[in-house]
Amino acid sequence: MQHDVLGIYLNDHLAGATLGADLSRRLAHRHRRGVRAAVLERVADEIAQDRRSLLRIMGGLGVPAHRYKVLAGWAAERVRRLKPNGVLRRHAGLDTVLELETLRLGIEGKSLLWLTLIALAPERTALDAAQLHALLDRARAQLDVVEDLRRTAAAAVF
Repeated sequence: MQHDVLGIYLNDHLAGATLGADLSRRLAHRHRRGVRAAVLERVADEIAQDRRSLLRIMGGLGVPAHRYKVLAGWAAERVRRLKPNGVLRRHAGLDTVLELETLRLGIEGKSLLWLTLIALAPERTALDAAQLHALLDRARAQLDVVEDLRRTAAAAVF
């Protein structure tokens, strides 16, 4: 039963990681000519790497990735785009603020995932505590970067 619960938990995070990877890539692409382009690109690359790390961890634990959860994360990112932003047919600054807030929440969730797996590592030889600590440190750094971007965007919009 515990393995099933862990599998559900990891697949739920995989769905979130899929949404986060797509969202961060979209943000980086939309702002590719801006002053923060390199920062957004780096964060997007790291989030994609974190998703691949999660898939490897799941494989090591014998937890299969459920395609429907991956598709749900992909679909959720696209549905999120349908929210009206007060401007027709173009990007609005409010979109950036909300996207950065969504991304920040996702990174916060990812941090909690790494903390949970760190707590499980002593009982599960397939989990590498050092790798998990490195992933947690990177998530915390991503939180700082995304929060800085969010504050800057919010100040410009409001």
